[in-house]
Amino acid sequence: MDPEDHKALREAVAALGKRHGPGGDPTQLWSDAGKLGYLGVNLPEEHGGGGGGISELSIVLEELGAAGCPLLMLVVSPAICGTVIARFGTDAQKQQWLPGLADGTRLMAFGITEPDAGSNSHRITTTARKDGTDWLLTGRKVFISGVDIADATLIVGRTEDARTGRLKPCLFIVPRDTPGFTRRPIDMELNAAEKQFELVLDDVRLPADALVGDEDAGLLQLFAGLNPERVMTAAFAIGMGRHALAKAIEYARDRTVWNSPIGAHQAIAHPLAQAHIELELARLMMQKAAHLYDTGDDIGAGEAANMAKYAAGEACVKAVDQAVHTLGGNGLTREYGLARLITAARVARIAPVSREMILNYVSHQTLGLPKSY
Repeated sequence: MDPEDHKALREAVAALGKRHGPGGDPTQLWSDAGKLGYLGVNLPEEHGGGGGGISELSIVLEELGAAGCPLLMLVVSPAICGTVIARFGTDAQKQQWLPGLADGTRLMAFGITEPDAGSNSHRITTTARKDGTDWLLTGRKVFISGVDIADATLIVGRTEDARTGRLKPCLFIVPRDTPGFTRRPIDMELNAAEKQFELVLDDVRLPADALVGDEDAGLLQLFAGLNPERVMTAAFAIGMGRHALAKAIEYARDRTVWNSPIGAHQAIAHPLAQAHIELELARLMMQKAAHLYDTGDDIGAGEAANMAKYAAGEACVKAVDQAVHTLGGNGLTREYGLARLITAARVARIAPVSREMILNYVSHQTLGLPKSY
């Protein structure tokens, strides 16, 4: 899309977000966004998508977030799962999944994080072994979003390389009601529409066609999904930061103490201006990362996506904190809706990879410094 198309998309999604607003029904918003073509804007046109890229999908999530109604599953279903299937899936997998992911009638979760592996995808212990033409999956996953509402979960497992004996990552589509595939909700302080789950896979039997892509190209396929995940997490954070900032600006314009609005005082105005600058800088890096990914530069996109996610997480936390502080006691009331963002903003620093692991990535990959692990 050209810049004018991006502007039109941004305005249209912002209008949809404004109609729904904070506190609306996310299921209805998901359905409406799907019917309007926004959920699959990054997926191929021949499979019902918009033919765009992560650049366009990040606009959708950012604008919904700025309106106070972000859809977390945008990060997972079209951005990770849709991208991986579009790039590496068989024709049958594309036909089965992509049209539904694009119009919102089907939903897919993504299962990578494990209790003992944390951010280290090389320590994944969920294993897949051949049994005739079938696969048997065994393992555990944790902090997996939206499994209860997803038709299937794209599970990251590991298979043994017949030549070297080493384990390598592979991706499998596991339908929700597959025998041996069970879930348990995690009791979260974070009050979000999308629930978090622990998953257990106990000799889950899958047909050969559950494997996505080539079993020898697992790492490439995995990172094809993780770079969009980081870009979309940045979009989620930037949208949330913009939403908080807009509320604070409105309050600072209207709230009068003594004889002038509090926004006239530099102690109020300057921190809000700084928050705006930092959100804009993070947005620029997010757009760079999305552009690199969409033009096929996976290595360049990896560096930029990590930097964008880091910058957006920091900018979001600062923006939310300053917004709450601007409103004082009102910032902690349910009426203004900012207090819930204090916990939500923290997620952008932690998931899908912590800011410390991003600093490790930049230290090693960009600066060429030695590893400590």
